[in-house]
Amino acid sequence: MGNIDRRSRLDEEPFSYRVTKNNTVFIEYYGKQVKTLKGKDGEKFLKKMNAAENEKEEQLIMAKVTGNFKRGNER
Repeated sequence: MGNIDRRSRLDEEPFSYRVTKNNTVFIEYYGKQVKTLKGKDGEKFLKKMNAAENEKEEQLIMAKVTGNFKRGNER
């Protein structure tokens, strides 16, 4: 995983998520909602998050799910 986050941006923990009672997942980047996952996508995301071993791995999962956050222009 060391090659993926070369600039150590995920150490700041920019991503967070919250889950509603019907398993809708809202992913936030520095407090702004950037992605909503419903149904099977939400369930699949929650399974990955439960399997994550540490906080950095959770941040990486959220970064990959949100998509276009790899070009350095996400302020």
